[in-house]
Amino acid sequence: MQDKNPQMLGFSLAAALMLALPLGLQHFGDAWVRIAAFSMLYVMLALGLNIVVGLAGLLDLGYIAFYAVGAYMFALLSSTQLTDNFDTLGRLWPHGFDVSIWLVIPLGAGLAALFGILLGTPVLKLRGDYLAIVTLGFGEIIRIFMNNLNAPVDITNGPQGISGIHGVRMFGWDLNHNIQIGNYTINSVTEYYWLFLLLAMLTVFICYRLQDSRIGRAWMAMREDEIAAKAMGVNTRNMKLLAFSMGATFGGVAGVMFAAFQGFVSPESFSLMESVNVLAMVVIGGMGNIPGVILGAILLSVLPEALRYMGFISDWQQAAFNHVYIDSGILRQLIYSLAMILVMLVRPKGLWPAPEHGKGVASLGIGNGTRKPAAAAAEVQS
Repeated sequence: MQDKNPQMLGFSLAAALMLALPLGLQHFGDAWVRIAAFSMLYVMLALGLNIVVGLAGLLDLGYIAFYAVGAYMFALLSSTQLTDNFDTLGRLWPHGFDVSIWLVIPLGAGLAALFGILLGTPVLKLRGDYLAIVTLGFGEIIRIFMNNLNAPVDITNGPQGISGIHGVRMFGWDLNHNIQIGNYTINSVTEYYWLFLLLAMLTVFICYRLQDSRIGRAWMAMREDEIAAKAMGVNTRNMKLLAFSMGATFGGVAGVMFAAFQGFVSPESFSLMESVNVLAMVVIGGMGNIPGVILGAILLSVLPEALRYMGFISDWQQAAFNHVYIDSGILRQLIYSLAMILVMLVRPKGLWPAPEHGKGVASLGIGNGTRKPAAAAAEVQS
């Protein structure tokens, strides 16, 4: 308990700083606040994937599909897409659906969890590369499905996407409206940032509770040695399904918030590269370690966007290469990729890896030579 107090104090201080961050960023333009808001969404996605990859040890390359499920669900329930294409619905709701956010969030979480179970059920006996290929295919199936679900009945509007999505309304207030306090204006994007920050903090709390629970210990034991965990009484089948569904839950909620924030969704936002980016956040931050995953999500979501504003990089490369022009977008991705490679060379376990002592993976004796995986699995039963 004493070890947790400084950690909780650090999180409280960090939360206070993050709460005040957009008020300072507003002076540099809404674009920076949007970047910060999206970083909170990526924190939720990375923490959800960390349950599957970091705790349960199940490689998932189709995680972005759950993000898409939540986003499209909110888009269909908070726009005129369905009412414009179905006469019966149009007569009942002439101005489109306007479902309360308090209903949409649990619906998004539940629907994504259902899809997580649908993904987990057929891959229970797969491991390693085979599991990665199947989950990759699942993610692509969802994206292609959304891309082609505009005929013979138009539901998702295909590659054109769904626009005109209503924003979030809470306690009678529309977050798309600015808040005026005297001469000071709090922009709409700042309000969304605070909402995303609140959900990210709730996600962190849930992940800590899961990690320290018997379920979390079962996931970690299963990750290290599935046969030993099964021999010690861990129901690996149910634990795998629970990992997929719990991880998908956070992805679904993040998707709902993404659709509300953007006001537009299309299949292009849920490509394979998005899954790879979220996986990179988990691995580079520190797989299995919640603070490391948060750090990785923030860095890898902010860095590519921050590089857009560094015009001196293009000037430098033209001077260095005798005025040979390289597209700024390509150069930005090159620097981003080199930074990722450098991190993995210098810190192969991640920027903030899981601690080797104390309660966590090493406290079960996994990987430090003090206890066999079978003994670690036995601790689940205690």
